[in-house]
Amino acid sequence: MALPVRAKLARHLLIKFFRKLHRVHRRFLCDGGTLETKRVFSGIQPTGVPHLGNYLGTLETWASLQDRYPSVVYSVVDLHAITQPQDPRSLRTNTLDMVASLLACGINPHKAILFQQSQVPEHAELSWILGCLTSMPRLRHLPQWKMKSKEKKEGSVGLYTYPVLQAADILLYKSTHIPVGEDQVLHLELAQDLARIFNNRYGDHVFPEPRALLSSTRKVKSLRDPSSKMSKSDPLTMATIYITDTPEEITLKIRRAVTDFTSEVTYHPETRPGVSNLVSIHAAAAAINVDEAVSQARGLDTAAYKNLVAEVVVQRLAPIRDKVVRLRAERLHLEAVLDEGRHKARQLATITLQEIRRLVGFC
Repeated sequence: MALPVRAKLARHLLIKFFRKLHRVHRRFLCDGGTLETKRVFSGIQPTGVPHLGNYLGTLETWASLQDRYPSVVYSVVDLHAITQPQDPRSLRTNTLDMVASLLACGINPHKAILFQQSQVPEHAELSWILGCLTSMPRLRHLPQWKMKSKEKKEGSVGLYTYPVLQAADILLYKSTHIPVGEDQVLHLELAQDLARIFNNRYGDHVFPEPRALLSSTRKVKSLRDPSSKMSKSDPLTMATIYITDTPEEITLKIRRAVTDFTSEVTYHPETRPGVSNLVSIHAAAAAINVDEAVSQARGLDTAAYKNLVAEVVVQRLAPIRDKVVRLRAERLHLEAVLDEGRHKARQLATITLQEIRRLVGFC
């Protein structure tokens, strides 16, 4: 029996309403709605043992995020590492050293997925798909390409497209929150743009638009040149403190830190960058604010204050150093951690790629 015209119209409107409701619901989830699993993703290159700036600015935050979010994914991004020439043996060693360092800094494989990027091939496949949605001018304007290509005079294709791989790293796990520094915000914006482009082109809200989790910790500067950040590539050995440095090495490096001719300890980064860097290190290592650090320095000249800062840093890094030394000797354990992480990461990655392949038309 044919439905009356009014009943047909009501049925049509009802179907249309529920379809719209479904689209709104999917968009709500993709934009970080409370019904969705909040997922943190971040990666770090296998450049060996981290330095003090890596720990205070990044790894300490990574450890805290494990208890604040229901799903956390961390990757040792060795595919990114080979955009610069790498010795294969050193790359393998540095990867395990980084895993040992992450575990020592508080990353818990039972709370977070920790894996090696190259062991999850879905990263490369999604990067290719997203690369086909990215324009060359968009990549050319990213600051890292401009800087690196000037240094090398001629950058590689991998260096040019690595922001797309970075976006794939994030979107593959449908990540919602990304801990980044201010210098990485533009790369995160590329991931956000690609999420929107893919969702609009293929008519489905597959990817959430990831949000930045900006670190509140001030950047740790070079001890020898406080105008630049602390770096492993710094040729001056006294410029960088590593988390595996001995108490004697830490104390010596801080004592030789560049300051100025004013003995009083104050915090003025623009006019007194060297002393202000020590204050920032003191505050971060002691888990206090800058004002408290300056207050504790009252009555001390810069030489005496350096001893105080060294004592605080040594106390903070000593247990981490002991753990790193122990874990570096346990190669089979580190490999087992990566293998377990690979299995968990691929479970998530495979589901996403199956969906992407279907939408793109591969299957």
